[in-house]
Amino acid sequence: MTKKLTGKAAVAGAIGSAAIAAALLYASKRKERKNKPNQPGTIPSGENPETD
Repeated sequence: MTKKLTGKAAVAGAIGSAAIAAALLYASKRKERKNKPNQPGTIPSGENPETD
């Protein structure tokens, strides 16, 4: 049998679910960033940079 949650229990359940979803999303974003290769800086061409 399923009981319907009311009041504080419903609010706590919603907050808990949102917190878990946010934690999983944060963890997956960090993992993607960690596995992504770093972009190298500009490659020097041997010419002097143009400055004003």
